[in-house]
This record gives sequence, C-alpha cells and structure tokens, in this order.
Amino acid sequence: MISNIIDQEIKKAMLAKNTAQLRGLRAIKAALLLAKTEKGSSEEITEETELKILQKLIKQRRESADIYKQQNREDLYQVEEEEIEVINQFLPKQLDRAEVAAIIETVIKQSGATSVKDMGKVMGMANAALAGKADGKLIAEIVKEKLA
Repeated sequence: MISNIIDQEIKKAMLAKNTAQLRGLRAIKAALLLAKTEKGSSEEITEETELKILQKLIKQRRESADIYKQQNREDLYQVEEEEIEVINQFLPKQLDRAEVAAIIETVIKQSGATSVKDMGKVMGMANAALAGKADGKLIAEIVKEKLA
C-alpha cells in the first residue's frame, strides 16, 4: 500500500530536512487519510483508489502551477512543480501518446465501437485498461480522434 511507503518517506524527509519532499508527502498523506475517513473507518483504500487520488493531486497541482505561471508568480509555480515531482514518484510510469493510442486501438476493436456515439463504452474500458498509466484527458482526446 502506498500509505505505508508514504509514512516511511515522511520520516526520511524529516531527518534529511528536505522541506519540498516533506510538503509533497504530507499532501499525499492528507489526501489518503481524507479518502479513508470518507469511505468509513472499517474499509481499507484499494491501491487503485490510491492511484486515482494521486492523479487528482497532480491535476490540482498542474492547474495551480498554470495559474501561477500566467500571473508571473515564479516562486509559487516552483513550489507546485516540486510537489508534482514528489507525487509522481508514487505513480506508475506514464505511457507516452503512441503507447496509449495502441492500447485504445485494441480497446476499440474489442468493444466493436464504430462512431463517437460509442465513446462512453470505449472510455470505460480504456480507463480500466490504462488506470494510473495515462491522464484521462489524453485518453479522451485519443478516443475521440480514433472514433471520429
């Protein structure tokens, strides 16, 4: 489970006095704890849910970083980028566009989709196949291209 690794990494970052790493790790831990208490204390969070939470954190950080960049706030932009780097350490390697397109191609063949009307069905299967390995925005973009 990612949460166990995070606890160990927080201790290491504290000992090394690495504030950037520590800030990112604490953000992850807070998000995981929030998700755990949301579901109910008796349930453990699945690894798939943990990956979704991490992707959500990265998406939030990217949006903030873009806003800071537009407003010429380089200091805050840098903080967000550091946190993105820390969070990325706990995600599986992201596939590039060509690899995602190849997987989506096989998903489309399996589903028998022929038009954009079938996008919902293809997206469901594609998201399951690419869970944690690609950004949802990229998946949707490629599915739309292939079905158009």
